[in-house]
Amino acid sequence: MPSDAFIDLLKLLIRAPSVVGAEHSFFRVLQRELEERGAQVTWYEGLLVAQGSDPFSTMFSAHIDRHGLVCTGPNEFQYAAFVSANRTDLLNNSVSEELMSKVTERFNHEEVYAYEPWSGVYRGKGVIKRSYVCEFRNNLMFEIDGLEGVVAGTPIAFKDQLQLVDNRLEGQLDNVISAAALVHLFDHGFKGTAFFTAQEEAGKSWRYLLEWFRRFGGSTNRLFVVDTSPFPNLEAANQQLLVLREKDANASFNQESTEQVEALCRANNISYLYKNRYVENDNASRIAQGLPASSLGSTELGRIIAASNRLVDGTTIQIPTIGYHTMHESVAVPSVDAFIDVLKILSKL
Repeated sequence: MPSDAFIDLLKLLIRAPSVVGAEHSFFRVLQRELEERGAQVTWYEGLLVAQGSDPFSTMFSAHIDRHGLVCTGPNEFQYAAFVSANRTDLLNNSVSEELMSKVTERFNHEEVYAYEPWSGVYRGKGVIKRSYVCEFRNNLMFEIDGLEGVVAGTPIAFKDQLQLVDNRLEGQLDNVISAAALVHLFDHGFKGTAFFTAQEEAGKSWRYLLEWFRRFGGSTNRLFVVDTSPFPNLEAANQQLLVLREKDANASFNQESTEQVEALCRANNISYLYKNRYVENDNASRIAQGLPASSLGSTELGRIIAASNRLVDGTTIQIPTIGYHTMHESVAVPSVDAFIDVLKILSKL
């Protein structure tokens, strides 16, 4: 079981709202927790940077935005990620979109609350009556009881809290669990740099991260991006403790970094799976059955590698989950232990 300190931190962070496009109040919570642990914290647009005494020794990145809604008119609410991305259509070119188009009904009857995006001040609560894809706007729409007086532009977060069910941590874990792990590293004397990015779910976070590397990066910008990774069912998720990738839909990852993480997993008896191989094998079966292929997924790391011409390079370390992008996303406790252990080993803690 992860330490009580980590669980307490995760409980605190998961209750702080961080709807994509309205993450500022969550950055304030992160800043406090990081500075209490001795980190030097600097804010940039869409980015919070926490550094120890040897910033370029190890670099991790985690996005901190979570899915939610935004008020777009009188008693009208849309899916915040697509509004933040200035999107008017679901193009189904990412894992997120493919899944969201299928699971709209899962949000029905979920409790939500409105908050002031800068301060996080509470502005009222409600319950989702209905969610659907609007045939005219091709976007996810929501009907909510209780927030009729909320003004346009107000973010709406899902009411969430961490639960332990059948030795699995459950809640809206993407990607607050990775953020908690990076904050937790500073409890153990982490000397490197932890990046916390906004608007990853809207496909924008890589821009904020790349700006930092263009200003301050060195000749070797090896980055480990940490996140969750969705699986269709419990059996598939439990086949491995961690998920690695050699590439995504945008770019190939750094081979040396990827092999380093694989070697650490092998040396410490941590089971792992390469997600790109998993998807490619599944697609071969799907195509043979006449079904459309699934996307390899579009990650923050793949976007920044492609856009920077490898000024920034690295690999990913992910936690296998089920219930992706719902309030009941869950991860096995042994996966969380393995995840934190690998981050500590990479950081030489």
